[in-house]
Amino acid sequence: MTYIENILLCLAIPLILSLFFTKGRTRSFTLFLGIGMGVCLLSAYVSSFFMGCYGVGSVIAAIEITPVCEEVMKLLPLLFFLLIFEPEPKELPGAAIAIAAGFATFENVCYLTENGAENFTFLLIRGISAGALHILCGILSGFGISHVFRRRWLALTGTVGILGACTGLHAIYNLLITADGAWKTAGYLFPSALILCLYLAKRLLPKLNISFE
Repeated sequence: MTYIENILLCLAIPLILSLFFTKGRTRSFTLFLGIGMGVCLLSAYVSSFFMGCYGVGSVIAAIEITPVCEEVMKLLPLLFFLLIFEPEPKELPGAAIAIAAGFATFENVCYLTENGAENFTFLLIRGISAGALHILCGILSGFGISHVFRRRWLALTGTVGILGACTGLHAIYNLLITADGAWKTAGYLFPSALILCLYLAKRLLPKLNISFE
């Protein structure tokens, strides 16, 4: 049995202790990293609850339930940070990416604990697929929320649209990796490929006098 609560405690204590001796953006990133790990644990509980309610198997849950639960849970602390502390819009992408990185890290640690670490190739693929997927969704939600909340009339519908986009990408990924052959390969590769495209766009748009942030 994997005691994920104990794993979270082991990982979170060093992060919490480091907060006493850091400040500024370093402290913020570390804090949101820990929050992302906690969100991963909570989303596992929520997904399991809905799996039991609807009586579905793991494959159906991965396609229809898990993407919604995980993306909603990752978005909630970002919205809390935005609405309560009212940070500058440029601070939101870093917070969202840190939450996503913490989520992906804790998820991978739990996977390693349960399945072992002997298969390097598969773990590398998991890092550039499942791990990259959470980072991709963090990038989209962070930059997206920072953009739509600059226009109050767009805040509600924009947030729903961003959540829908992240959920859709997550569901597509989970659907593709349950297939065989080329579809599974496409599922493994598309999160990292999209991150690369976004990075290139981030570098190119300022040269065209278009702000990415």
